[in-house]
Amino acid sequence: MENLELSQMIILFACIFLGGLVDSIAGGGGLITLPAYYAVGLPPHMALGTNKFASSIGTFTATLRFIKNKQVNFKVGAVAAVAALIGSPIGAKLAMAIDEKYLRYVLLIAVPVIAVMILRKKDFGEETEHEPPLARSILLSIAIGFGLGMYDGFFGPGMGTFLTLLFNSVLGLSILRSCGTTKVVNLSSNVAALVTYALSGNVLFGIGIRCTIFAILGNWVGSGLALKKGAKIVRPIMIVAMILLLFKVATEMF
Repeated sequence: MENLELSQMIILFACIFLGGLVDSIAGGGGLITLPAYYAVGLPPHMALGTNKFASSIGTFTATLRFIKNKQVNFKVGAVAAVAALIGSPIGAKLAMAIDEKYLRYVLLIAVPVIAVMILRKKDFGEETEHEPPLARSILLSIAIGFGLGMYDGFFGPGMGTFLTLLFNSVLGLSILRSCGTTKVVNLSSNVAALVTYALSGNVLFGIGIRCTIFAILGNWVGSGLALKKGAKIVRPIMIVAMILLLFKVATEMF
C-alpha cells in the first residue's frame, strides 16, 4: 500500500496541494484530499488517518503565517478549541444513535442559503471588527466551539468553513482574523484525531510524509493569498468550499 505508481502519486500530490490551499483560506480542504486518498486505493480508516497526518502539519504552517501577521484572536481560538474537543466525542456518540441522513437533509437546505447570503452581503469580510464584550465573547466562543465540535464528531466536512463564517458574523472578527482563529481550532482537533488514528495504526507514514510536503506548500500559498487579498479571495474560495460540501452531501444521499 505504501508503494503507489508515479501517476497515482502525482494526482495525489496535486490534490493535497489544492486541498491545502483551499483549507488555509476557507476550510473544507478535506473535501478535496480525502477523495484523492480513496481514489489511489487507501482503505477508509487509513485514508482518514493519513489525511490527518498531512493536513495537521499543513494547518500548522498556515497557523504560523496567520500568527506572524497578527491575524489570530487567541482568546476566542483557545476557548473554542477546548469547547470543540469536548463537543467532538459527544457528536461521535450521537452519530451512533442517530442516522446522519437527517443532518444531510438540513445541510442540503442550509448550505445553499448560506452561500446566497454570502453573495448578497456586501460587507462580508470587512476588515473592521465588532467583537462583543469579554463575557459574551467567551460564551459565544464556547457555544460555537462546542456546537461545531459536535458537528465534527457527528459528520465533519466543512467545519473550518462554518467556523470562519461564525467567527466573522457572530463574534465580529474581521475575515482574516476569523480565518486565522479558525486554524487554531482546526489544528487542535486535527492533532487530537491524528493521535487517535496513529495509536490504532491507521496512518501510512510513508505516503503521509511525502504528502505533507505538498500540504505545507498548499497551506503556505493559500494563507499568503488570504493575507494579501483578504475578502477578495476568501469569499469566492468559501463559495467553492460550500459547493464541494453540497456536492458531497447530495451524491451520498442520492
